[in-house]
Amino acid sequence: MMTFLKLVALLLFIADSNQLNNGLGRTPQMGWNSWNHFGCNINEKLIQQTADTIVATGLAAAGYQYVNMDDCWQVSRDSQGTIQADPNAFPSGIPALVDYVHSRKLKYGLYSDAGFKTCAGRPGSLHYEIIDAKTYAAWGVDYLKYDNCNSDGTIPEVRYPVMRDALNASGRSIFYSMCEWGVDKPALWAPNVGNSWRTTGDISDKWKSMLDNIDINNEFADKAGPGGWNDPDMLEVGNGGMTDSEYVSHFSLWAISKAPLLIGCDVSKMSAATLATLTNPEVIAVNQDPLGVQGKKVAFGSS
Repeated sequence: MMTFLKLVALLLFIADSNQLNNGLGRTPQMGWNSWNHFGCNINEKLIQQTADTIVATGLAAAGYQYVNMDDCWQVSRDSQGTIQADPNAFPSGIPALVDYVHSRKLKYGLYSDAGFKTCAGRPGSLHYEIIDAKTYAAWGVDYLKYDNCNSDGTIPEVRYPVMRDALNASGRSIFYSMCEWGVDKPALWAPNVGNSWRTTGDISDKWKSMLDNIDINNEFADKAGPGGWNDPDMLEVGNGGMTDSEYVSHFSLWAISKAPLLIGCDVSKMSAATLATLTNPEVIAVNQDPLGVQGKKVAFGSS
């Protein structure tokens, strides 16, 4: 007769077998992303200062490891098709910036798009997946956020696996974060494609937006687990649109939902309350529990 522990192990294996197996994302990713606070106003000095602050404030010690640069870093391709960074914003080049982040014992993330152009109109990766994945690997990139603007009309279920395969063939382990906005219910088909997938539209720094996103995310709780996570979008904690108490709720809901914990504020200007929320060890422990079971809503009410 199968023992209880063997049965549990078998069930976990079956659940895991449906997730992308690139060795990454065994727990939800933790880090920082530039978009929510800075939008297109990014440059190498900002990324360097952010990396320094993540270490100096104890965020790195709390588990935040990715420093992710969102849209607007890229401007063109050279004659060989290689993507080029904005030379004014990144005069030292992306490889040097990656090295700087790595020197702080952190990991570096970049952004691209499964379309001809990114959401901000910069060069996308559609039909350039192989060369872009090789470029990211050569630069030492650890994380790719892959957006869904300006496609050729091909469904995401076709476009997103192309970059997955390119990353897997690049020779470097790169976390694959799918930003498909939940339009085509990626939670139903993405677990063997990416390490995380957006289940919702973009969050805004408002209480209702936060609750709407976590409610939608709740619908797909059974699809998350080690190797692949439902993503209700990045954290707004510290951006000023909610109260400190509301931000505590926001962070706690993301944690129990096994959502990625990606800070979206200016970490150089965090209040003591913001830092305390983002580094709460008990809440982070819930999020990073290696069993990886997403919490589910058990009741609905107005109070």
